[in-house]
Amino acid sequence: MTEPSAYGLWLLVILNSAVFILFAASFFKPQSRQDWRTLGLFSAFVVALFTEMYGFPLTIYLLSGWLAERVPGVDFLSHDAGHLLEILFGWRANPHFGPFHLLSTLFIIGGFWLLAKAWPVLYAAQQGGTLATSGPYARIRHPQYAAFLLVMTGFLLQWPTLVTAAMFPILAFTYVRLAHREEREALARFGDAYRAYVDEVPGWWPRFK
Repeated sequence: MTEPSAYGLWLLVILNSAVFILFAASFFKPQSRQDWRTLGLFSAFVVALFTEMYGFPLTIYLLSGWLAERVPGVDFLSHDAGHLLEILFGWRANPHFGPFHLLSTLFIIGGFWLLAKAWPVLYAAQQGGTLATSGPYARIRHPQYAAFLLVMTGFLLQWPTLVTAAMFPILAFTYVRLAHREEREALARFGDAYRAYVDEVPGWWPRFK
C-alpha cells in the first residue's frame, strides 16, 4: 500500500512561501531598487522550492523512471521521499533527522542569523554616510548576499529540485554582479578608505586567523 499523495497542497505552498519571504524581508529590510531586486530573486527561488515541495513534484515526475530503478520500493509520491539526497544515499530513517537535512538546517539558520546581524550595521552606516566595517562587515564585505546564498544552499540540500538547482547558479552570478556594482559605487564615494577596506577584508569567505 502507498501513502496518500503529499502534493497538490497549494495552500501550504502559499503559506510557506509567504512565511520565508516575509522572514527574509524582516531581516533584510529592502529600501533601494537594488535591495528589492535582491529580495525578489530570493523570493522566486523560495516559490519554486515550495511549489515542488507541496504543489506539483516536477522533479519527481521527470526523474521517476531513473529513481524507481535506482531506489526500488520507495513511494516517491510520499512527502518523505522528496528529501532526495537522503533517499539516494540510503538513509531509511526519518529524513528530517538525516545528515543532509540537519546540515541544511545549519545553513538556513546561519544565513538568517547573518542577515539579522548585518542589517543594523549597514543601516547605521547608511544613515551616517560612512562605510560599514563592523560586525559581519569586519569579516566579509558582502554578508547580506552571502546570507541569501547560505539559505538557498540549505534549501537545496534539504529538498533538491531541477528548477531550483538550475536557478541557483543564475542567482549566485546575479548576486556577485550586484556586489561588484556596489563596490564600484563605494570606491567612487569613499576612495582610498574603501581600497584599504578591500585590501584587509575578503569579499565572501572570512579569513580564519
